[in-house]
Amino acid sequence: MMKALLNSITSSKRVLHIVMLLVVVIVVHLIYITVVRPNAAEWTASSEAKVKADPAYQPGRSIFVIIHEPEPEAAIMMAIWALLMCAHQWRYIQRCQDLLKTDLLHLGPGEVIVPKVAREYERGLDAVPADLAESVQVRALRAGLARFRATNNVQDVSTTIHNVCDSESVRLEAEISMIRFAAWCIPAIGFVGTVRGLGEALQLTGFALMSNNPSAVTAGLGVSFNSTFVALTLSIFVMFAVYELQLAHDNITLDAEMYAENNLVSALHVDSREGETTN
Repeated sequence: MMKALLNSITSSKRVLHIVMLLVVVIVVHLIYITVVRPNAAEWTASSEAKVKADPAYQPGRSIFVIIHEPEPEAAIMMAIWALLMCAHQWRYIQRCQDLLKTDLLHLGPGEVIVPKVAREYERGLDAVPADLAESVQVRALRAGLARFRATNNVQDVSTTIHNVCDSESVRLEAEISMIRFAAWCIPAIGFVGTVRGLGEALQLTGFALMSNNPSAVTAGLGVSFNSTFVALTLSIFVMFAVYELQLAHDNITLDAEMYAENNLVSALHVDSREGETTN
């Protein structure tokens, strides 16, 4: 049942990520065709008119011109998508952190857990919200209680909790693989723009020499450098968010293991009638 729930949660996250991407693509593209590209064309035409009127005029740089090509647009889409996924995962981690502040086992003062009542405490964990039922602390507590019920050994419980937290750390790492893919795509898209711009510049070099008009070459170089500039700049922010998310994942795993040790292991009481000794 737990495995089916985990698969359902994972599938829903994938669907949510795809929906996020579609929404980002639509919104960003609408902004481009209604704001960015019209303003870039207007700025370019205005600058050309000013240069013709005054050859000494030095036009500045426009953010609309820098980002108006397809490659910066795609890089911006991927960056926003990655940041949205980071925000969604960060919200989940914060909810897990808040869960650590609650008494999941509902133990009274001086109350202990013996193997024969361990299943009751497992059932008590069913009250956790469905989207947090597979959080690391809940899985660690469930596994620890099940192990204690089966072995009547405290050391086995501690080892089980540690192993569950280790496996959860790997699972959480796998969950951000899509974010890492988006972060990898950003500089890759910038490199595509660089190659395209250089290719256009080289292709038109002969024409520029014959016509004594270097504008075609400089336009290609502009595409190349602008794509690289936008992609690398966005990549810095996205990678910072990814590393912060990785740190939060590591912290929640360690906190969950400590929570289970402090709240579960310390409350376990071995049933001496089954021939086990307290470890």
